[in-house]
Amino acid sequence: MPKIGNAKIIILATNGFEQSELEVPRDKLREAGAEVHVVSPDGKAIKGWDESDWGREAAVDHALGDVKIGDYDAIVLPGGQINPDILRTKPEAVKFVQDMHDAGKVIAAICHAPWMLVEAGIVKGRAVTSYPSISTDVKNAGGKWEDSEVVADQGIVTSRNPGDLDAFVAKIIEEIEEGEHDRKAA
Repeated sequence: MPKIGNAKIIILATNGFEQSELEVPRDKLREAGAEVHVVSPDGKAIKGWDESDWGREAAVDHALGDVKIGDYDAIVLPGGQINPDILRTKPEAVKFVQDMHDAGKVIAAICHAPWMLVEAGIVKGRAVTSYPSISTDVKNAGGKWEDSEVVADQGIVTSRNPGDLDAFVAKIIEEIEEGEHDRKAA
C-alpha cells in the first residue's frame, strides 16, 4: 500500500478544464507529498475555464504519448463541460483510462469528467456520481448514479462539482493508500 508521499499521479486534461477542478487536486495532492504530473494530449500548456469565461493557463509536464501506466498510481480527470467532451473523442485518452482501470489504478473524475469513464466503458454496475446534467449518460452506461459529494467504488472516485473538492481529494488519498484495486468485470 503506497503512502501518498510516495505516490505518482497524472492529471489528464486539455483546454476547457474547470479551473478549480485541476488546480485544487494538483495543489492539495502535491502538498500531501505526491508527485503530480499534468498531462495533455499534445504536451502543450492548457487553458482553464473559470466559471463563466476562460481562465488561467496550466503548465503541462508531459504529452499523453510520453507517459506509461506502470509509472503511476492514479489518474485524476478534471471536469468542466469542454475538457472531458474533447478528451472522450481522443482514442488514446480513452484507452489510457481503460488501461489504468485494467491495471487496478485509482481513477478519479469530477463534474463532467465521468463522461470519460462512460466512454471507457468502466461504469457498468458501479456506484458513480457526477454533475447532475450527465446523470442520464452514466445511467445509460449501466452506472448506479447517486447524488453524493463523493462516491468510491473499487478505486473509482467520483464527485459532482467544485463544492465537493475537499471530499474528492481526501477520498483520492484514501484510495491510493489502499493500493491497487482488483476489479472484476461488472
